[in-house]
Amino acid sequence: MVASMTAFARQQQEFDWGTLSWEVRSVNHRYLEPGMRIPELFRAIEPNVRETLRKSVARGKVECTLRFQIQESGQSEMQLNEDLVRQLRGLASLVADTHINASPLSVAEILRWPGVLQEHQLDMDAAQTDAMGLLKDTLDAFQRARQREGEELAKLIRQRLDSIRDIVATVRKAMPDILQRQQDNIRERLDSLKSEIDPARIEQELVMLAQKSDVDEELDRLDTHVSEVERVLNSKQPIGRRLDFLMQELNREANTLSSKSVVAETTLNAVELKVLIEQMREQVQNIE
Repeated sequence: MVASMTAFARQQQEFDWGTLSWEVRSVNHRYLEPGMRIPELFRAIEPNVRETLRKSVARGKVECTLRFQIQESGQSEMQLNEDLVRQLRGLASLVADTHINASPLSVAEILRWPGVLQEHQLDMDAAQTDAMGLLKDTLDAFQRARQREGEELAKLIRQRLDSIRDIVATVRKAMPDILQRQQDNIRERLDSLKSEIDPARIEQELVMLAQKSDVDEELDRLDTHVSEVERVLNSKQPIGRRLDFLMQELNREANTLSSKSVVAETTLNAVELKVLIEQMREQVQNIE
């Protein structure tokens, strides 16, 4: 499906330890340019976030923002470091055995010992796993948003492709009459001059005029490029760069058609073609 480079998604989830939320937003860019806003506590997952994003998105300036809040608990947030307490008691007994006058450690002294009382520690392995799982859900929503907008862009492009086909068909149908009228006008002007001009030279000039005014090749290439754009729109791969190239080719043929125009009607058709191509090109700039 066609994917837009402009999209936004946000996912939030409650866990036993707290709340996580991811925001992913993107705008158009020539290449993939990821930007990370990750709290220092979760900084270790940044390489995994970049790799996950790279597998999901091919182009665009993408900003990923992670926010978290630890769940407040009614229980004490302090925990006793039992291993350290046992070590202190053992050392105190050793000192008492070797120093007769040594005073025993009181409970208050033990509790004041650095590291005996610790704040509740977040299980970072579990929290990081939760963050990566939520990122996957957020990127899934992000991709759906990109595809919805991409399909709207594709619809607009297809409408203009239909208009281009109509213009090409109109010009192709009108060209024989246009060329015939042009030749008739030239013959009338030469006859009015009443000059003795070699008829063979007149025919040669008319043939050269017909060759210079012949736009069949340009019309054929326009049809070919339109068909290729339609085919690319149905591709499952990133298509933005390919479409951008095809817009240049379409514009080149429209310019050639305009330069070969011999009547105002064809000139107006060429101008309309260029307007339609420019409208498509603007839409293509947002496609991945």
